[in-house]
Amino acid sequence: MSAIATSSSHGYGAQITRTPRDTEYDALARVTRLLRNASADNDHLKIIDAVDHNNRLWTILSSDLLSEGNKLPDNAKAGLLSLADFSLRHGRAVMFRKLSVDVLIDINMSVMKGLRGEVQA
Repeated sequence: MSAIATSSSHGYGAQITRTPRDTEYDALARVTRLLRNASADNDHLKIIDAVDHNNRLWTILSSDLLSEGNKLPDNAKAGLLSLADFSLRHGRAVMFRKLSVDVLIDINMSVMKGLRGEVQA
């Protein structure tokens, strides 16, 4: 969601360029995996921890979306900020055992598909 690409060396002098989309996809994938594993284990302490990670990620993404340097179209920003707000509110309800993590997983998966160009973002 930001416009800064990073590069790093990877073995034998090869250069790998990671785009911001790659970084965001990986972060969403890690958090989504935490949510899935915690839900599968049916361990509420793990669920709270996973939701906390998800909330922190969506807070960071929101901050990036609101930054002046963000080049996404305004309608895409608005949609993602709406998802962030919903995810944060839903996450709090999950922590209080009022709702399931399934919706958070679905949201993250949808955004991941958008980042990969599998659906219109």
